[in-house]
Amino acid sequence: MSRQPALRVRDLTVTFSTARGPVPAVRGISFDVAPGEVLGLVGESGSGKSTIGLAALGLHDPARTRVEGSVRLGGDGPELVGAPEAVLKRVRGAKAAMVFQDALDALSPYHTIGAQIAEAYRVHHPKAGRKAAQQQAAAMLERVGIPAARASDHPHHLSGGMRQRVVIAMALVNDPDVLIADEPTTALDARVQRQILDLIRELQAETGTAMVLVTHDVGVVAATCHRMLVLRAGEALEEGPTTRLLTSAAHPYTRALVQAAPTLRTPPGSRLPTVENPQPKPRTKARPRTAPAPAGVLAEVRDLRVDYPGRRRSRPHTAVDGVSLHVHHGETLGLVGESGSGKSTIARVLAGLRRPTGGEVRFDGRDISGAATNARLRRELSRDVQLVFQDPYASLNPRRTVEQIVTTPLRVHSDLDAARRRARAAELLEQVGLSAAHLSRHPHEFSGGQRQRIGIARALAVRPRLVIADEPVSALDVSVQAQVLNLLMDLREELGLSLLFISHDLAVVRHFCDRIAVLKDGELVETGPRDTVFDTPSAAYTKELLAAVL
Repeated sequence: MSRQPALRVRDLTVTFSTARGPVPAVRGISFDVAPGEVLGLVGESGSGKSTIGLAALGLHDPARTRVEGSVRLGGDGPELVGAPEAVLKRVRGAKAAMVFQDALDALSPYHTIGAQIAEAYRVHHPKAGRKAAQQQAAAMLERVGIPAARASDHPHHLSGGMRQRVVIAMALVNDPDVLIADEPTTALDARVQRQILDLIRELQAETGTAMVLVTHDVGVVAATCHRMLVLRAGEALEEGPTTRLLTSAAHPYTRALVQAAPTLRTPPGSRLPTVENPQPKPRTKARPRTAPAPAGVLAEVRDLRVDYPGRRRSRPHTAVDGVSLHVHHGETLGLVGESGSGKSTIARVLAGLRRPTGGEVRFDGRDISGAATNARLRRELSRDVQLVFQDPYASLNPRRTVEQIVTTPLRVHSDLDAARRRARAAELLEQVGLSAAHLSRHPHEFSGGQRQRIGIARALAVRPRLVIADEPVSALDVSVQAQVLNLLMDLREELGLSLLFISHDLAVVRHFCDRIAVLKDGELVETGPRDTVFDTPSAAYTKELLAAVL
């Protein structure tokens, strides 16, 4: 690696202007990235990771953001902090490029992927003709593993992984010296995530591009980065080689981040460390490595089929095809699979929110297949079956107070008066690690982890017999994820809950669940006790998923 850095950042400070006054987001950050090197910016939400990436390319709104310090490309390149927009436009996409987290937002829905890559090329090669730009776009698609014949496709025709490949192609089409990748695989499944990270590293090594990888995922850092810079609340806590920081970090916060994420080697059911509690006490009664099968089936589907209507004259889409599975009393069943495998569709059927096309759906022996179109049956079922949703930001009504949110099920399913509903809500908040003082607040006053706790409190309000948790921790930072998993494990033991736990994170599923069911393209490919599925999987697809875990 060259001694001359491809990117040099010195004393970078970013301050946002708000109605309440200036808010410092980044304070005095300095680092270098050499050609061919990958630096990971690691930290939780609010640590300043993405703010640094945007500031490096001058992408903050100058009317609302003050950026101070120095950012230079190539060591002796022009100063980018405070540079005129004309200078920044010459740099962006040519000398330095960015890969954003959400490819669907980064791509225009109105233009083909080939046209968008060609346009990115022509911006910095104005003398290139249309045909030359199209040829460059086709070659770039091939480099990222997409057939050139698909250049005429629009983004909505592609999977999430394919769209992210297109964004990478757009970023690299002009051979930039620096690539900033902001959580480029967060929204992707494990297998696709591995493919995208391998692709980025391969292209980056091939071109000698310096890369800054913004992430909260320690596994991604371990698989990708040469060095890592750990951030918290806008300040740098620790910097060094990735291997050293992952094995013998000096700062307690770094150690806590590394230890908070469960791995395939973490003892199942153990209490996870968090930033606030890096050395948690062991559980009084540890859950056995494979919990004994409880007596009796609580919920089940048999030969389930769910079709979604096709658009216009197209054929219906089969989301679930011939799936049979069950959840015992007191058991946690993990439902695993990639996006589009049918996990959430099965959850909606069991919750009475989607009518099946065929098969049987039973809860405690009762046929509930028609709950989605029978208001009385749906209402009865909702007392026994509650959901915890994936997105703690979208699942809570922003106009309602926490008290109104948590007591909504009680107003529907109980005869408690307002005072007793409030008392029950206060009890529930205490149970999930919040306090009665939070009852009068609104969702925007809470962090993501706190919002998910409110969602869990709402789900538990009517003492359901089955809780369906649909990706309940995938939107959370690693330490907050550990807090919520610890909470769910405590509540499971305390209340004797049965859970259907849906996730694409195999390490989390192994840590939390008793039995596993693996779905692929709407079909069940494997099911069995946790240790059997993880230690001796029988399906080739399950083996592929396990091999992709970082």
